[in-house]
Amino acid sequence: MTYYAQLVLNGVIAGSIYALFAVGLTMVYGVFRFINFAHGELIAWGAYLVLLLINPPFSVPLYLAVLPALLVTMAIGVGQDRYVYQPLIHGNRITLLIASIGVSYLLRNTIRLIWGSDLMTYGIRPVRGIQFAGLSITPTQILMIGAAVFFLGALYFLLTRTILGKSLRAVADNMELAAIMGINMKKVSLTVWILASLFAGAGGFLLALDTNLEPMMGMTNMIKAFAAVLLGGAGNVWGALVGGLFIGIAENVGVAFFSPGYKDFISFALIFLLLILRPKGIFGVLAGVR
Repeated sequence: MTYYAQLVLNGVIAGSIYALFAVGLTMVYGVFRFINFAHGELIAWGAYLVLLLINPPFSVPLYLAVLPALLVTMAIGVGQDRYVYQPLIHGNRITLLIASIGVSYLLRNTIRLIWGSDLMTYGIRPVRGIQFAGLSITPTQILMIGAAVFFLGALYFLLTRTILGKSLRAVADNMELAAIMGINMKKVSLTVWILASLFAGAGGFLLALDTNLEPMMGMTNMIKAFAAVLLGGAGNVWGALVGGLFIGIAENVGVAFFSPGYKDFISFALIFLLLILRPKGIFGVLAGVR
């Protein structure tokens, strides 16, 4: 029983990071009604920019490298919108989708050009896990959960307790009506891209703390975020949160029944089943930042 409890705990840890990815992805969909396939590369860039800063010639301490790395990641996300998506926003949504795939390839291959394709790490020395009730968790994993709770809690406060958050929800419900009512659309758009990029970059850094960095990490985790979004209902922020946790738990518990090499397969299988059996997700919502 302890073995399965440990798998569930591992799933919650991974799922909290997937939730960060999924919430950012679904916020963009909820407002702009398209899936940004370059979202995954923001995950990778958040992790790699920290790697850039902690190594020569910068040699910045890890805890000081995070903030500038996230700021640059947010700038990349806002740049995507400003220079690629905004000029196409009034066209066909398929055009936006294809453009986002192109941006994804550009950002991913830029990573390969700068850092190569080999696995890389932050060089953090492994430490013994903290034992409790027969379970084990490392300080890094505690940080991962704590950071995810902080970011998602801040998002909840923003959406429910601030004028900006309420404006964002209004735009997600009806963009044209919100514009008529005088809501600043540029401010809302900027907020969405900053938050989505922040969550992606922060999640990428936290994931890299516990695993490795490689150029395909963005695409791999994009698929998991997409599965979480479908599970929770596209455009539903809190559904994406639940979906991310579910994907993380399903992957890790699945290790008890399948080879660990099949962990990524579980996300693809869930996407396939959801599209067939429940295309609107478990919350049955296809639009709106709820």
